[in-house]
Amino acid sequence: MTSIVIPAHNEGRVIGRLLDALLADPSASGPDIVVVCNGCSDDTARVAGAHGARVRVVEIPTPSKHTALRVGDEHARGFPRLYVDADVVLGAADVRALAGALDGDPDLLAAAPGRDIPLTGCAWPVRAYYRVWQRLPAVREGLFGRGVIAVTEEGHRRIAALPPLMADDLAASLTFGPGERSVVEAARVVVRPPRTWSDLIRRKVRAATSSAEYERFQAAREAGAGAAPSARTATSDLRSLLRADPELLPAVLVFAAAALAARRGSRRAVRDRDFSTWLRDESSRQ
Repeated sequence: MTSIVIPAHNEGRVIGRLLDALLADPSASGPDIVVVCNGCSDDTARVAGAHGARVRVVEIPTPSKHTALRVGDEHARGFPRLYVDADVVLGAADVRALAGALDGDPDLLAAAPGRDIPLTGCAWPVRAYYRVWQRLPAVREGLFGRGVIAVTEEGHRRIAALPPLMADDLAASLTFGPGERSVVEAARVVVRPPRTWSDLIRRKVRAATSSAEYERFQAAREAGAGAAPSARTATSDLRSLLRADPELLPAVLVFAAAALAARRGSRRAVRDRDFSTWLRDESSRQ
């Protein structure tokens, strides 16, 4: 049986659209769905519980995604297992495509869907930023930034061994080698971006802070073992994009400005080792 674990902290406004999509196929028995409401002060549990017996709701007092994932593991019934963020939209057919990919290849331990980012209604700098971001090799090939990761039982053992990290999806992606992970383009997830520049920068500051935490973890784990895998954007990546499409120059400048602002914004948190403050953008949840 395929299991889906959905950690949710104050996601009452958006979790309904995800559950509607997951439950939209009445002809199938459907996967086992566990929603772990962690430290919620809104109606997330009520909204999730209103979706019927196929959705099991577990409530915990601690507002922690890592804890919610581990609690979800205690209640989930089978594999392949999907971890799905509450603010994305993934359909029942997409779940089947991911599970089928993992079942069909014994070397594959982890998979994620193709990513659709609707930019209508976003400020033009946000659209420019994502025009570049979506073309970066690490973004195209990595499992992070999709809000969904599916794993086999062996793959689950890998990610369950990771410590609590803000960049949990990045860590999960880099835990698997290129032959062990796959982006399954036949499956699609809708990831809503921030609509405003200020919310984009909040999200990027969080990403820069969490990347620094992950790199410290990797440096400690891999001391003396050579270079650790990374998903950071190099200037050579941006130059390659410009060589292929010179008209991207204005968007690349916007991307560079966002990266610089994020690096500046994350300095204090990195210096103070504050890897728990979650800078959440609300405009993507409208």
